[in-house]
This record gives sequence, structure tokens and C-alpha cells, in this order.
Amino acid sequence: MKLLIFGMGYSGKAIAQRWPGEVVGTTRSAERVAELKKDGFEAVVFNGQLTDELAAHLRSATHIVLSASPSEQGDPVLNAIPDFFEKAAALKWLGYLSTVGVYGDFDGAWISEDTKPNPVSKRGKWRVDAEQKWAEYARKVGVSFAIFRLAGIYGPGRSTFDKLRNGKSRRIVKPGQVFNRIHVEDIAQIVNAAAAMQATGVFNGADDEPAPPNLVIEHAAQMLGIDPPPEEPFETADMTPMARSFYGDNKRCGNSRLKKDLGLSLKYPTYREGLQSILEQENSK
Repeated sequence: MKLLIFGMGYSGKAIAQRWPGEVVGTTRSAERVAELKKDGFEAVVFNGQLTDELAAHLRSATHIVLSASPSEQGDPVLNAIPDFFEKAAALKWLGYLSTVGVYGDFDGAWISEDTKPNPVSKRGKWRVDAEQKWAEYARKVGVSFAIFRLAGIYGPGRSTFDKLRNGKSRRIVKPGQVFNRIHVEDIAQIVNAAAAMQATGVFNGADDEPAPPNLVIEHAAQMLGIDPPPEEPFETADMTPMARSFYGDNKRCGNSRLKKDLGLSLKYPTYREGLQSILEQENSK
């Protein structure tokens, strides 16, 4: 089994580490290729052009994960390789990393993988469009296709601890607001399990306990033995339009398909287990 990951970023590296066979990832620059190779990953450049080297990997890949974000211009992989499925001659399974942001706002109510997307942001609409195009093409050629709608991604080096330590953490309080999260190691086990089973359809990569962001910050600060940043009411907080837009979606994301169809239990079912693991890893170094 050969896995090709378009967009070898934070999640892509975690997925690659668990993959049982050959893995190749793409990144945007030769400098980043060198960095990934130092970390033990095979990588090639993809910056909107299909090179001969990438074409050879695409031709031999049995499994592909798409982790490249779309833009107003559309999906970067489809734009660069319109005959993608013709070139991916050995492909058996395709996975697309999306976001729970595609569902839109449900005023804190529970949603599931069966909930119809209704994005409120431009980025969410671009994601839905990319999901639909990949699903349509995969269906036409008979390739198994899965969508992973991921909640807020965190893990070692990218957690509330880091923001608290560098002074960038803000305790924004919006009554009733909750978010789901997902530890990067759980993303890796979800995607790898789905790929091994050639699973299809939508999977919500979300933890079991959606929680207010200020509660998570307070818990992390307590674990570090420091005071949390001061509370800031959402209505008057000075935020960028992008940061404020994240608070426009309020929902609780169910993840039943992970358990029912993939037979998985989350390694970090809530932010508490996830943060505890990160702190233990830091303290063991």
C-alpha cells in the first residue's frame, strides 16, 4: 500500500507516521521538502504544477489523502490536475480532510454526519464545493471516497499551553458558545482505519465533549499553575474578522460513525485527556 498525501502539514505528518506502507507527501517549497526529509518523511514539491516526480507518485499510489485547502479559485489539486483519476491509475481509496465548519450554525444543538451542510462563511462554502466535486468524480470512476470533517485540531506544539506560554491566549466569553476539538493522533487513527477498510461517506472527526473555549483555557492554565488571561466579552473583544467568524458557528458535533462503522474509540475523548497527554510528553523531554 502506497499513500500519497497532498499537503503534508501537521495532520498529514501524524497520518504518515501511522501508515503501514510507503508514504509520500507534498509541500510547497524545496526548503520544506528538506525539513520533512530531516524528520524522516519522503516529500516532493507541489505548488500548483504537476511535476514528473509527483506524476510518478500519483501513478503508483493506492491510497491518497487530500489535505490542501481550497480557495476562491477552487480546489488546488483539481485545478492543477484536471485528469487526476486518469493519472492515479492504481488508486483504490481517496480521503478528503474537510472541516465541521461546513455544517454552519445550529445554535448549540447536536448534529451528525447525516446533517446537511449549510456553511455561513466563504471558506465553508469553498469546502463544500470541493467536497462535492471530489465526491462526484470519485463516484464516476468507482473509487472509494471518504470525507473527514474535522473539528478544532490540537496536539503537541499546537495547543492551549503554547498560547498561554507565549501570551497569545485570549479568554473570549460568548454565553452558550461551544466547540468540538480533535487531537491530531485521533485524526491519524481515524484516517488510517478508514483507508485500511476503504470506508466511504462522511466521518466527523470530533471529540465526545464540545466545550466553551474559555473553559478549556481555564483548565489548561490550572494544569500549568498559572492564572488564565482575563475574560473578554465577545461583543466588545477586539478581534480580526476571521477570528470573529469562528464564533458564528455554534454546534455540538456527533461522531457516531467513527465508533459504529470504523470500530474506533477515541484516544482522547475530551480536551482533558488530550491536554494531560501533551503535558506529560512535554515533561518527559
